[in-house]
Amino acid sequence: MSRAELDALPNDIDMIGAGVLAGAANVIMQLAVPAVGYGVYESKVDAGNLFKHPFKRTRTTLSYLAVAAMGSPEDRKAYRKAVGKAHAKVRSTADSPVRYNAFDPKLQLWVAACLYKGTEDVLRIYGGRTEITDAEYQAGAVMGTTLQVPREMWPATRADFEEYWNSTVAELEIDPVIRDHLMAIARVEFLGPVVSTLLGWWFEILALGFLPEEFRAKMGVRMKPWQKLLFNAHNALLRAIITRLPKPLRQLPYNLLLADVRWRIRTGRPLA
Repeated sequence: MSRAELDALPNDIDMIGAGVLAGAANVIMQLAVPAVGYGVYESKVDAGNLFKHPFKRTRTTLSYLAVAAMGSPEDRKAYRKAVGKAHAKVRSTADSPVRYNAFDPKLQLWVAACLYKGTEDVLRIYGGRTEITDAEYQAGAVMGTTLQVPREMWPATRADFEEYWNSTVAELEIDPVIRDHLMAIARVEFLGPVVSTLLGWWFEILALGFLPEEFRAKMGVRMKPWQKLLFNAHNALLRAIITRLPKPLRQLPYNLLLADVRWRIRTGRPLA
């Protein structure tokens, strides 16, 4: 498929705004692949560093999701160009423990798979969904094709996706350096010592709760019974509210972020 055709892929993904609560867990899954983890950990692009610019980094990541899942071909093209400028600087050095390049479509496919998997989980947990349609799964390819992932790299069926996912997870090894970095993300240490001390326990519950068991096992962490109880009760309450909301409210903040991206494009402001 041509780049124009990829940018014109349908945006049939039902985005639930409460999915932002699963953001830390999704980042942990992405960074669990060593080449992605060290690519982020060693990155010299300060503007995209979560621990130096937490709000900007959060905005740009969520904006990418909004553009990929809900945007127009023009939105996707503009955002890819902006992200590409930052990714061009993310390459391994002779001292890096693993080789990586942010333009590697295989690494981008893993990140896209994590984003899609997270979207599925949120639809089930907060949307009350029992199944995901094939059309929704195929639409999930935009999580990768909005960057440099060729359409044919996206697993052809949901079963193929599951095989790709399971085989990748089975081979993961999280070393102590990346593990400590991931736990710092889970405890929102990037928001400073005061916030982390007061609220880090709650954000850790959310991160570990949304994180699949196999990832927790590889990180050597377990959820305590009271943490699971609190996580499940929180989700049940939120689901009861979300399923009764009209679509525009259910999509917040993604629809606002997409509007912000379009405003930035119109006014010539940076996207990433």
